[in-house]
Amino acid sequence: MRPPRDAVIAAAVAALTVVTALTGADGDRPLLPAGAALVAAACAALLWRQRFPVTVLAVTATATLLYYPLGFPDAPLILAPVVALYTTARERGPVPAGAAAMLMTAVFAAAGGDPIQALIGIAPILLLPVVLGEVARSRARQVEEAEQRAALAEASRENEALRRAAEERLRIARELHDVLAHQLSMITVQAGAALHTREPDGAFQALRTIRAAGKEALREVRTVLGVLRDDEPSLAGLPALIGRTEAAGLPVHVTATPVEATVPAAVQAAAYRIVQEALTNTIRHAGAGSAEVTLLVDGPDLLVTVTDDGPSTAAVTEGNGLRGMTERATALGGELRAGPRPGGGFQVRARIPLTLAEDGTR
Repeated sequence: MRPPRDAVIAAAVAALTVVTALTGADGDRPLLPAGAALVAAACAALLWRQRFPVTVLAVTATATLLYYPLGFPDAPLILAPVVALYTTARERGPVPAGAAAMLMTAVFAAAGGDPIQALIGIAPILLLPVVLGEVARSRARQVEEAEQRAALAEASRENEALRRAAEERLRIARELHDVLAHQLSMITVQAGAALHTREPDGAFQALRTIRAAGKEALREVRTVLGVLRDDEPSLAGLPALIGRTEAAGLPVHVTATPVEATVPAAVQAAAYRIVQEALTNTIRHAGAGSAEVTLLVDGPDLLVTVTDDGPSTAAVTEGNGLRGMTERATALGGELRAGPRPGGGFQVRARIPLTLAEDGTR
């Protein structure tokens, strides 16, 4: 097991000081016992330099300032406050360390015979560890800031990934609702018709419609689960949607300008789903005898209107279908309004901008 770094530094300073004092020129006083006590105090204090840098600096500086003026053998005990100055500058900044270095320099200059020579010889030795400590402090701060920026960037990437995942789950849930609600509504209506009809031909026709709706539902569910943008529905599939709706017993009149070439794919997919969900709600809830679908390019927007002739007392119910239609329109920068008409029936009206950003949003 390796000894702690502070213990190694303290032992090295103590050994170098004692060996130099014992083998070098004699001073006015012998090293033992008072000089050795000052050396021991200064070097032992270095063991706590990381936890109490200012206190250790005070102890080592005091011991050193007593050692040299009292005439003990010349030795490098100055290394103890040098180490303490470096630690204080690194841990507490240059102000306390610089102040201590200047104070020690002034004391040495006052105690020495030649103040100018003392300043020239002592000041660089004491100021250098302050500079080095501040450099180490700056580097540590830069590393910490870089780590914090990296952590923030990683957290931002994780949050963005979670947001995109949530949006994708919402999109898939909305697609599944639109697909299954429309097809299952037609299957339910046709199954009810087959159960109540007395004519075999009508029953077989209802079963054929159910089979076609089931196949279409499976195909669209596979498309949704595949999460492939290229497979999203477009206005080119509107005639097939109208055909399935009429086969379920709801006549639909369509008024549409040829807009496929001028409408972005995202807008076409949203318009298709809005028409699909509106017709689904008409089949399930409105009790209407017919419906009318209108698609029109009005300046920079695409207008999508689905109107039925159901009872004028129909109320707006904020369910998944209406909420999904509204989300589709607003996600592209548009708006959607739905509610009973004053003259009877129910109307869904969406306005979707045709100009989108590169990512498919408004």
